[in-house]
This record gives sequence, C-alpha cells and structure tokens, in this order.
Amino acid sequence: MASSFLSFSLLFISLCSADGFRWYGLDRCDFNSTELKDIEYTRSVYYNKVEYARFSSSEGKFVGLSEYGLKNADYWNSDPSYLAAMRAQKETYCEHNIGIWYSNILTKSAAPYVRLSSTAPSGGKHPSMLVCSVFDFYPQQIRVSWLRDGQEVTSDVTSTDELADGDWYYQIHSHLEYTPSRSGEKISCVVEHASLKEPLVTDWDPSMPESERNKIAIGASGLILGLILSLAGFIYYKRKARGRILVPTN
Repeated sequence: MASSFLSFSLLFISLCSADGFRWYGLDRCDFNSTELKDIEYTRSVYYNKVEYARFSSSEGKFVGLSEYGLKNADYWNSDPSYLAAMRAQKETYCEHNIGIWYSNILTKSAAPYVRLSSTAPSGGKHPSMLVCSVFDFYPQQIRVSWLRDGQEVTSDVTSTDELADGDWYYQIHSHLEYTPSRSGEKISCVVEHASLKEPLVTDWDPSMPESERNKIAIGASGLILGLILSLAGFIYYKRKARGRILVPTN
C-alpha cells in the first residue's frame, strides 16, 4: 500500500497581559507517525509577539532565544521540580490526548466499492483501455492492481492519487491500456485495503461494450414506459365507454 504519515499539532495557548504587552505560552505536540514515542512536546514562551524561550521534550530543558530568555531559561532549569513537571508533559498532555485520537479515529475504516468501465484511450499505443474506479474508502492508504489471466500487469498502467472527497472518504482511478489478445481472456481489478479481510477482485465482462449495454438499458426502459402508458390509455377508454348512453335514432 502507498505509505503516508499523519502530521498534526495539538496546541494549547495561555495568555496574560501587562501594561499593554502580551505574554503567552504555546504548548505544541508534533507527530508524524502512529508511534506515540515519536511525539515531540514543545512549549514556547512569548512576550510582545517575540519568542524568548523554549522547552522541548527532546532537549529535556529550556533554551533561551534572547538575552532575557537566557536568564529565564537558567532560572527554570535550576528548579528540579518544575523541570520534572515539564518533562512529564509529553506523556500527560501529548500521549494521553493523541492516544485517544488514535483509538477513536485510526482504527475506523470504510470498505470501498469498485466500478469497472471501458473507454477509448487518447493517443495510446493500445486500442482499448479499462478504468477501475474505487470509491468511498477510508483510511487513505490503498493498493489497486490489475490481473490478466491470473498474472499481475505492471506495464501500461496509470493511476491517480488518492483523491479526498471532503467527507473523510477517498476515491482513486486506475487505468489499464491493453490490446485484446483472444476471446475468453480474464482481466480483473484487484483492490487491497485495511477495511478488507481479503483483496477485492472485480472481473471485467467484455461480452458487450458498456455503451451498448447503456443503449439497451435505455431502450428497454422506454419500451416498458410505452407499454404502461398504452395500458393506462386503454383502461381509461374502456371506462369512458361504459358510462356513455346510446340514444336510438329513426
């Protein structure tokens, strides 16, 4: 499957002001994998919009970023109890909250559904092209491949990226250009995803082009509608005929 990592920051800001100048601290949890041990906890201290000192869990101490910040960093680092409390923030603040997120979000998944279609390739070296469209899956990581008579096809295959639908779901479209070799060959689209216990295999039915199937479906629908309307007209005519009074003439 394609690999990608989460990249988030969990922020907390505390503010106070004095004589028109604002002091604030920014607590941040940065992480780009599902391993909680990889989280970096950072506390930045600002005065009048300028960061003057910073604590990071990787350093384990405060670092001054200005002359004023150096003095404050030395003061804070000289207090063992305060420094121990800051070092514990990675576990109590970051790992606790992000662990809850992981358990409630990353474990959820939605199975995809697949639609196979054919189209004419634009300027390709093959006369035919199949499109395997995969919709409504989560999480994002997915693998789409092609089989031809049971053998994986690795050439003349292109694919889009995983496209976000904007509602937590994704879609992807894989294209296979090919030259039909014989009747009865079997071409399949294979989808592998975390929501599936086994790969989802969808076989292409080349017995009739999709455009022809659509024409037949539309024609059949029109025929059925015409029969319904004819039957309704006949019933209406018969009912009107029953209520008509015949007057004899000389």
